[in-house]
Amino acid sequence: MLFNSFTFWIFFGLFFVVYWSIHHKRSLRNIWILLASYVFYSWWDWRFLSLIIISTLVDYFVAIQIEKSNKENKKKWLLALSVVVNLGFLAYFKYANFFIDNFVEVLQIIGFQANMSTLNIILPVGISFYTFQTMSYTIDVYRKEMTATRRIIDFAAYVSFFPQLVAGPIERAKRLLPQFLQKTKFSYRNAQIGTSQIVWGLFKKIVIADNCAVYVDQIFSNYAQQDSLTLIIGAVLFAFQIYCDFSGYSDIAIGLSRLLGFELMTNFRYPYFARDIAEFWRRWHISLSTWFRDYLYIPLGGSKNGKYLALRNIFIIFIVSGFWHGANWTFIIWGALNALYYVPLFLFGANRNNLDVIASETILPSFKSMVGLLVTFILITFAWVFFRSATAPDAFNYISLIFQFKNEGTDFIVPIFLWIEIIVLLFIDYLSRRKDFVFFEHRVVQVFFLIATIIQLILFGYYESDQSFIYFQF
Repeated sequence: MLFNSFTFWIFFGLFFVVYWSIHHKRSLRNIWILLASYVFYSWWDWRFLSLIIISTLVDYFVAIQIEKSNKENKKKWLLALSVVVNLGFLAYFKYANFFIDNFVEVLQIIGFQANMSTLNIILPVGISFYTFQTMSYTIDVYRKEMTATRRIIDFAAYVSFFPQLVAGPIERAKRLLPQFLQKTKFSYRNAQIGTSQIVWGLFKKIVIADNCAVYVDQIFSNYAQQDSLTLIIGAVLFAFQIYCDFSGYSDIAIGLSRLLGFELMTNFRYPYFARDIAEFWRRWHISLSTWFRDYLYIPLGGSKNGKYLALRNIFIIFIVSGFWHGANWTFIIWGALNALYYVPLFLFGANRNNLDVIASETILPSFKSMVGLLVTFILITFAWVFFRSATAPDAFNYISLIFQFKNEGTDFIVPIFLWIEIIVLLFIDYLSRRKDFVFFEHRVVQVFFLIATIIQLILFGYYESDQSFIYFQF
């Protein structure tokens, strides 16, 4: 079920009515959330629901046993069990064919002929998200940062909570799970903000991301026939497609949760107004970036053991982050490229220079900030070419054609309305940079904002077919 489909809104409408009629009974409410979440996930393929159930049961019982045990070795073995089960599912379903293909290629390079064939494996939707979410729970219990819950229904509802199940934000149990243990109360203020955030998320997805996708797909699938300017336009459009597609999903997920009385973390904070790469990664996919920071970078030693080891750790988290996105060398190169961007800032101690928002105390940014913003956007857009390309050779060829400055190619025109909508997006993001929901503080402004956004959804939304969200494949 897609957030941008009529089927989902019928499903959510029915769920919403029942939910608020039983919300005062916490146990019954969580049972209803769990059942609805399982139906929501089963809509794609009911067979893969078993993976969520197994992960839920393993981490539920492992966490309890970790908390009960007084033996450190036993705790470590239990934690290892959780990690192996979760990463084992992820490794098999997401990476098995990648390793088989590359193993065969290596054998052929050294002179051995291998006839190994790839497996017919279907990638379960959202597996990268919910495995990280459940795994962080057992790690936090092991670290004694939270207590293990004995309420299996509440824990299962937290793991499978449908607004953020398949594409995040990746919520930590110590932040979200307690909300399942409390009673919810309907708030008109939350309903107003949640509805506005849902509409804004749909605008990002349907008006900008899906319209950009039409032209991005044409350009990247026929890049050899395009001129240099068209290739640049394709890269820029993809930069906005992936931002609006993913942040749009996050906005809808957060808005839906608000309507149900839950609060999810902010996953994006206007990343294209970042003035350097370090700031970009503090603002892009925040739930994943902080996950890798807390569960990989810091355990590896972070930056406390000298610059050599710190550089090693930086490359590890960026490359692993790239590999998390997909079983393709394009993602690994994308991650490594971002690490290379980050390293100079780290070496010169400039990686924490821009902790505040751009133009935090002025109306317009300084010339220095504008230059930093432009350079950062160019670097990020360059890296997105690897993220979007089907193969690494395609990405390198795409980039090489840009620098050939070819001015003859297919006649390619992006409609003016799409550029206007991108400008509107940037304008709204810029005005909201100091405070989220800046347009929702005054009722008249909020109503105008909603009406204007809905009109744009009607006039410019892409409705030819239900467009899946990009991050569903991860």
